[in-house]
Amino acid sequence: MIIFAQDKKNDITFEKAGELIKQFFAENDYSAKKILLIIPDNTRSGPIGQIFQMIFDRIANKVKQLDILVALGTHRPMSEEQICRRLMITAEQRKTKYSGVRFFNHEWDKPESFISMGKISAEEIEQLSNGLFSEEVDVSINRLVFDYDELFIVGPVFPHEVVGFSGGHKYIFPGISGSEIINFFHWLGAVITNIKINGQKWTPTRKVIEKAAAFIKVQRKLLAIVSVENKLKGIFIGDVIEAWEKAAALSEQVHIIYKDRAFNTVIGIAPKMYDDLWTAGKVMYKLEPVVADGGTVIIFAPHLTEISYTHGKIINKIGYHTRDYFLKQQDRFKNVPRMVLAHSTHVKGTGTYKDGVEKARINVILASGISKEQCEKVNLDFLEASELDIERHRNREDEGILVVDNAGEVLYKLSSS
Repeated sequence: MIIFAQDKKNDITFEKAGELIKQFFAENDYSAKKILLIIPDNTRSGPIGQIFQMIFDRIANKVKQLDILVALGTHRPMSEEQICRRLMITAEQRKTKYSGVRFFNHEWDKPESFISMGKISAEEIEQLSNGLFSEEVDVSINRLVFDYDELFIVGPVFPHEVVGFSGGHKYIFPGISGSEIINFFHWLGAVITNIKINGQKWTPTRKVIEKAAAFIKVQRKLLAIVSVENKLKGIFIGDVIEAWEKAAALSEQVHIIYKDRAFNTVIGIAPKMYDDLWTAGKVMYKLEPVVADGGTVIIFAPHLTEISYTHGKIINKIGYHTRDYFLKQQDRFKNVPRMVLAHSTHVKGTGTYKDGVEKARINVILASGISKEQCEKVNLDFLEASELDIERHRNREDEGILVVDNAGEVLYKLSSS
């Protein structure tokens, strides 16, 4: 059973959200328990801070311990100051009211931070992947979670390129999980392709995540948020899978925009929360379905100066390519993390590789603070950001030009899809 409120047309007030959180904790006793809140980093929007504060006010004086673990996946760690901003608390509040809350970053680059819970068998993987793969996959997560009586996953739900819809156990896989399971399901999603995955609920990749989650013996609940521009459309509290399903159903209604035609040019303006192309690639992921064959996506992000803070060296070596480029040269790329291969194909989009010639379906142009030489090195086209007059391209959909502000979370699809 879950507690929830939703309204796709009107906003849900934070007062209403507070009432639901109060109801949940009135019905569930966490006295003397150690609670860990798992939250996303600053590459996800949503009123995480307000929700955290509501939870704190309800249980901080009852629980034995209340801590925060940032589900980084493989992103950069957040500083104390950044976590405070994420939680919408001041430096003074951190020293006083919230001084007892410990902040942890997921240390994805330290093998000793993980514990293996078991393996998904090759037979199970074959069934879950609809026959695409047959291999054993280790399931490991941050060992910190086993120091707590219960986990609270707190985060937004949006359409997602790898699993269909984000949220729920995805904040554990890949949020706080080991590399083997991350690499596997990201590549599975890439092989299926972004266009077929994004905006679908029970995808093969989601099924792999839920199979992995079944290994976790620690009790856990989900507080799922559906928001548009930080305005609440829904809040769902309780059983992880049930709450996620309802949140994804609402997200499907408020985060997907259907267009009656494909566009020759699509300009996606990346928000500043995406601080490298590893995250700003979401602009492409959400817009690819409405780009016409032979068309162009422009990722407009003047603030970007890095391809990837954590995986840049690898991307510099392999570049951005279509799925088939990698599939038909698997021996050549067998030592490259499949998560990075997946990112590469998602940014480049679908296409073909025949007789040594790669042909992408659409053209991807980066208009950012990344140099022309760097773009060419990684097989992306370059446009000087200062030369792109965004306003001149607005309101020209009838001419085949689409401009999308704050691109990266709302999915655009064709009505005919």
